[in-house]
Order: sequence, then structure tokens, then C-alpha cells
Amino acid sequence: MSGITFAEPRLLYLLLLIPAAVIFYVLKQHKASASLKMPGLDQFRGAGKTYRNHLRHVLFALRTLVIGLLIIVVARPQATDSYQDMSTEGIDIILALDISGSMLARDFKPDRLEASKNVATEFISGRPYDRMGLVVFSGESFTQCPLTTDHAVLINLLREIQSGMIEDGTAIGMGLATAVNRIKDSEAKSKVIILLTDGVNNMGEIAPATAAEIANSYGIRVYTIGVGTRGSAPYPVRTPFGIQYQNMQVEIDEDILREIARNTGGRYFRATDNNKLMEVYSEIDKLEKSKIDVQQYLRKEEKYFFPALIAFGLFAFELLIRYTVFRNLT
Repeated sequence: MSGITFAEPRLLYLLLLIPAAVIFYVLKQHKASASLKMPGLDQFRGAGKTYRNHLRHVLFALRTLVIGLLIIVVARPQATDSYQDMSTEGIDIILALDISGSMLARDFKPDRLEASKNVATEFISGRPYDRMGLVVFSGESFTQCPLTTDHAVLINLLREIQSGMIEDGTAIGMGLATAVNRIKDSEAKSKVIILLTDGVNNMGEIAPATAAEIANSYGIRVYTIGVGTRGSAPYPVRTPFGIQYQNMQVEIDEDILREIARNTGGRYFRATDNNKLMEVYSEIDKLEKSKIDVQQYLRKEEKYFFPALIAFGLFAFELLIRYTVFRNLT
């Protein structure tokens, strides 16, 4: 329901006649009162006046209200229901997320992994018309969620991700290859992989450059994101006393990430903190916009009956009291 509209809105200008009629009535009453003043009759002033004399103006008020309602009736108020039929030129997106132990580094708040999950959740929520899926990798890779339009399920599976779910390490090539395998048969107009990592490829049977060539052969565009501050960051280190955080040099293979993006028609981004990571996803969101065709349907329902009924009731009441209570005054 989008509100009340009028089929003949220009007729509403007739409502301007009501204040003009009120002014005319007031002036007329004032003139009539002045014409009755006579010298030497002060002692009779107010004599013979009853409550009916003071309430006679109700007749004018009722008649004016009836006229205003009738003007609204002839303007034909309508309630409008709006429906939208959307067709989308779909974009299929796979998020390939590094969950290695280094993703627990705390140069992001609360750490790189949780920050990445939070920003990715907002990204997913902001694209309701796209199919999206999720691949995770560290020393190996697997599909956490295949392509789906059920974003609630996808977000729940994303939130369940934890570092240590699979063998530790950084197999960028395997992560990308798994993502390619999940999206290569898609019939979407645009196929996109967003690969996020914080390290250097050190495991896996497929080299990142090879996986990029495979992606390019299937027309898949890859956006790569390097996560980590510049310089050193507090990394988790297992010690006899439990997990301790030690400052270590941040190493991200930006050259290979740039190569992957360049060879597939994507772009490489470096995120050094939470805000920058949000900006990166926002930029990707702008670059990959779904084409949405919207057809709007309107259903209108006449709403003049209620004001017409009120007008009829007030008119009947005005006639009743005019020829009963105020019979001798009219």
C-alpha cells in the first residue's frame, strides 16, 4: 500500500472556496448584528437570546463540512497497491576465503578471519539477487557452500568457519581451483571469484598461476584481496604455555595476487585494516552490479464511499436540526 491518491486531483482546488465562504459568512453575521443596534435599547440587550441563537452557526458549519466532503468524493480518492516484477541479469559469485592459522593475527579487530567474515556477511546481504557460494582453504581446500540464492544459509555457514578446520598452510592455487570448479558450469552472464588471503602459496598441487589460467579459460573474473597490515603484526604462536602472540613480519605474495587478477580481468586490492577491507568489498560491489529490470503494476481501489457516507449522514443531521431545533431561526 503506497497511500491515497485522487483520480481527479484538480477538483480539490474547489476546497479553496470553503475558507472564502467562511469569511463571507462571518462578515455577513457581523453586518447583520450591526444593523440591529438602536439607541435607547441598552436595557434590552441580550434579552430573548437562547442557546439556539448561539448554536445556530452549527448549521453553517455542518453544511460547509458536507460540501468539503462532497468535493473530496467527486475527486475520487483511491488506495494504490504497488507490485514489482523484477528480472535480473544474474551474477554468480564464489567467495574463496583463507582460513589458515595466520588469519588469526590481530592487526585486524578482533582478528583477520573474523573481520573478513563480518565484511563478507555485509557484502552477501547487500546482493540479494545474485547466487553466491563459499570455498575455504588453508593447506587444502573444500566447498563450504555451493552456489545458492538462499543467503541466510550461506551466512550461517560462513559464521561457522574457524581456523584449524583443515590442515594448516596456504594453498592459494588449490583454493582458486576449487572455486573455479564450483562456478565454471554456471550459465550466469557474469562469473566472479573473490579470493582473500594473507600469505604466500606454500602448499597444494596446483600453482596459483595455473589456476588463474583455468579461470580465464572459463571466462571467470577473479578479484584478489591481500589482508594484512604493512610491517609487522601480532601472530598467534603455540608455546608450552598456550597460544602467545608475537610480532612477526607480514608476508603477502602480492605479485601472484596481481597476476591472478590481471590474467582474469579482475583487480587486486590490499586491505591493511578493517575499514580498508570494507572499502575493498564496497569497490567490488560497485564493479559487479546486477542489471535489474523492474516492471511496476498498480492496482487502484476506489475509497470515496466512506467520505460520501459521512457527508450523507451530516447532511441528514443538518436537515433534522434545521427543521426541528432551529426551526424558528431559519
